Amino acid sequence: MPYEYRRLTREQRAELLKQRQTAGHPPHSPPHLHSDQTQYLLSAACYGHQSHMELLERRDALLALHKDLHAAANSELVAWVVLPNHYHLLARAGEPSALGDIFRQVHGRLSRQWNLEDGTPGRKVWYCYSDRAIRSERHFYTTLNYIHYNPVKHGWCQSPYEWTHSSVVLYLERYGREWLQDLWTRYPVRDYGRGWDEFPER
Repeated sequence: MPYEYRRLTREQRAELLKQRQTAGHPPHSPPHLHSDQTQYLLSAACYGHQSHMELLERRDALLALHKDLHAAANSELVAWVVLPNHYHLLARAGEPSALGDIFRQVHGRLSRQWNLEDGTPGRKVWYCYSDRAIRSERHFYTTLNYIHYNPVKHGWCQSPYEWTHSSVVLYLERYGREWLQDLWTRYPVRDYGRGWDEFPER
């Protein structure tokens, strides 16, 4: 994470950059899209993890804009969670190369709007976005669980079902609580995100 990088020593940073270059990744930004993949975990955070989306209306606006732009690009949001300072989307991308443009449009429009509302022209609202190609059925369902559990993980609520800006309610209505509980058991989150490039296939 970018904020963890800031806390590293000079030697630790040099080692991390060396590892990224050896793996063929850009030096500082997350590895980006593989064009042969169609499903992605997409994540973005407010700059400095400031809670620019504390207002419900702002979370609504972000989600609505993403849905509209994804639909226009023949992409589908499969799952989502929007928190006050970051968000995660699980998307099926019709054209993966369009995802970067979607984020630029969403973040650009909302930055201007929110800075106007807050009287903070030029304020940096977003850090950047990251994407991770979904590699297997296990990876997909574990990601789904991770997204829905995220508000609990960050202490915003006690149960995933309490958070209104999440797709968990839609899954509950469509498949039922028993199906979701079975998913939790079969695809536990645990240390999700650690060792991304060693994520076991199934």
